[in-house]
Amino acid sequence: MRNLDMTTLRSFVTVAEQGGVTRAAAALNLTQSAVSMQIKRLEELLDVELFERANRTLTPTASGDLLLTYARKLVDLNDEAVGRLTDKVYEGEITLGAPYDIVYPVVPKVLKQFNALYPRVKMQLVSSSTIKLIKSLERGEVDLILTTEEDLRPGGETLAEVPLRWTGAPGGQAWKKRPLRLAFCSFCIFRPIAMRCLDQAGIDWELVVESEDDRAVEALVSADLAVGALMADSVPPHLEALNTGGVLPDLGLQKVNMYGVSNRKEGLIEDLAGMLRQGFAPVKSPMLVTS
Repeated sequence: MRNLDMTTLRSFVTVAEQGGVTRAAAALNLTQSAVSMQIKRLEELLDVELFERANRTLTPTASGDLLLTYARKLVDLNDEAVGRLTDKVYEGEITLGAPYDIVYPVVPKVLKQFNALYPRVKMQLVSSSTIKLIKSLERGEVDLILTTEEDLRPGGETLAEVPLRWTGAPGGQAWKKRPLRLAFCSFCIFRPIAMRCLDQAGIDWELVVESEDDRAVEALVSADLAVGALMADSVPPHLEALNTGGVLPDLGLQKVNMYGVSNRKEGLIEDLAGMLRQGFAPVKSPMLVTS
């Protein structure tokens, strides 16, 4: 009878998700050699190779993919059992704010990691516009926020830079019409950027919807009745980043910024901030893509 070690499985899952031993070791607060040794022991136990090692980025083999499915379930079940049996003392609450378009894919992974380390801390997520989140932080309604902005405000730090892209319906034609029909939320920080770029390019435009509901705006754009703008890595499947061959102006880069690290609950806030830094680390500053 061979038994799988939970610590080793956790390291295996983290290496697979982070794409390498170095980032996995940082996420687990272990040394690289310790993580490498755990992966080696797991491979020896199962007598299979779990990762392709031809490139710098480790990718699971067929056996690795199969184990990953089980490993995630086992680690989640372990954490749930331990949490339910030990989570008897309430140790506070942290509220994280983030615009809805940068919640995925980083934030859920970070919240899961944080909850595994601090099961007695109540974690809340508030999704709103950058403008509203900054005001909420100033009023002390949230502890830590992520924003999307062109610049960095005092007291913040930039985690990543991502191109802002025109978006429309897959295969849509709305971007070809003039005046260009725009759809944005009332507090969307991308709206004035898009309008300014169009004015500079001499392109006529009209705002056809101004709603506080992101889904209503997405519905109009996905129906090919207007165009919008989103960060390149957060375009949902029912929309597409437009390639207009330069007909529409480039919208530049947007910063993913973080604020609130110096607020109350410093220890927990800093730990959460560190996980967010690690989560956004793989997001590079790509070259601008012609709209």
